[in-house]
Amino acid sequence: MENRTEISSLGEFGLIEHLTKNFEIRQASTVLSVGDDAAVIDHFGKQTVVTTDLLIEGVHFDLMYTPLRHLGYKSVVVNVSDIYAMNATPTQITMSIGLSNRFSVEALDEFYEGVYAACEKYNVDLIGGDTSASQKGFIISVTALGEVTPGKFVKRNTAQKGDLICVSGTVGGAFLGLTILEREKKIYLENPQIQPDLENEKFIVGKLLKPEARKDIIEFFEQNGIVPTSMMDVSDGVSSEVLHLCRQSNLGCRIYEEKLPVSEEAKAAAFKFGLDPTACALSGGEDYELIFTLKQEDYDKITLQEEIAVIGYMADLEEGRKILTKGGNSFDITAQGWNAFQQ
Repeated sequence: MENRTEISSLGEFGLIEHLTKNFEIRQASTVLSVGDDAAVIDHFGKQTVVTTDLLIEGVHFDLMYTPLRHLGYKSVVVNVSDIYAMNATPTQITMSIGLSNRFSVEALDEFYEGVYAACEKYNVDLIGGDTSASQKGFIISVTALGEVTPGKFVKRNTAQKGDLICVSGTVGGAFLGLTILEREKKIYLENPQIQPDLENEKFIVGKLLKPEARKDIIEFFEQNGIVPTSMMDVSDGVSSEVLHLCRQSNLGCRIYEEKLPVSEEAKAAAFKFGLDPTACALSGGEDYELIFTLKQEDYDKITLQEEIAVIGYMADLEEGRKILTKGGNSFDITAQGWNAFQQ
């Protein structure tokens, strides 16, 4: 039997010290990190971007199929993704957790290994946080800070008529990964002798359990002198995010079904489940890709970037918000994405 260290044996400050002792400072802007009453950062004339996210066991993740290391990694990624969605560079995070006594110190070490790996990958400093007891379940709250050259941040409400609507990477994969994991969980609960087989579904399961934020796309913008006219990340599904951009910019749009970037793995999984890949791309959440609008004259700058797909354009408000299907029909776009309050 593996050794189990009770959290109570360390106490709150002992636990924080234990979990954060290996974090080294990477950012020049981090003046004072973990271990004092508050952290100190100095962004040297840059503007500061702040975002925060809450992840709750049973609502946002299921520990039956979510390894703690992946969960730690993902809890950082979903926050730095919001920083990139502002066209900014993430620099620091704070991490607060609430947990019950069913978690050991070793379990938390695994979680923090994931946090540490993500901080290293995205070059951010962990500069503080809090730990608390929770009645049941695991609660994670992360705040991320980033920096941006004054005036270069990109909002949701600044798209213009005629702008191209673009999305990075592929969409719908995370939802299909979730579908497979939920199916395997159900089979396992009914018959614990049957071991889940996810070998062939590595890509889509990875999209859900270990997503990546699109640092590369933001770097690509910088290198090519591109400033999107509006942008956000795809956490609730493409249709839902497109409608956000339209509503906030007071515009209509046209999306083309055949232009939606769906991976071959996601298509195969959708057919296996009798699902429509387009519906998964539009309504599935948690892809953490970037959706953004560009001036038409910037089109030539993105033609060779395989990770960016143009899926439509912004139209007059009167023209409505429509998706044009492969068969030539047109439908109103509806937000059927993930809704946290309809569980």
